[in-house]
Amino acid sequence: MEIEKYKELIKSIIEKHSQCDSDDCEVETQIAFDVDRDRYLMFHVGWRGERRVFGCVIHIEIREGKIWIQRDGTEVGIANELIEAGVPKSDIVLGYRSPYMRKFTELAVG
Repeated sequence: MEIEKYKELIKSIIEKHSQCDSDDCEVETQIAFDVDRDRYLMFHVGWRGERRVFGCVIHIEIREGKIWIQRDGTEVGIANELIEAGVPKSDIVLGYRSPYMRKFTELAVG
């Protein structure tokens, strides 16, 4: 797949997850796309009572033609969605796994 197709696919996956998120009206789901640097994020911002909520749910980067999943807080798994959409396993890196553990997956090591 071309890098431009990867960018559009990643954006569509994140947008889908941002729409399906919690009904909690005090916590907002935000997305941030830095297409110049190939970084794509979804995070939560808000309050639950007196407790501050802020956290990254999805963080994906494109590096040297590969999709690096830096954070995946989804139930289905971003890698699974990418594979289902036609991305070769050799183009997906689980960046949240240590380099040592990546070699035990069917995906790219880096």
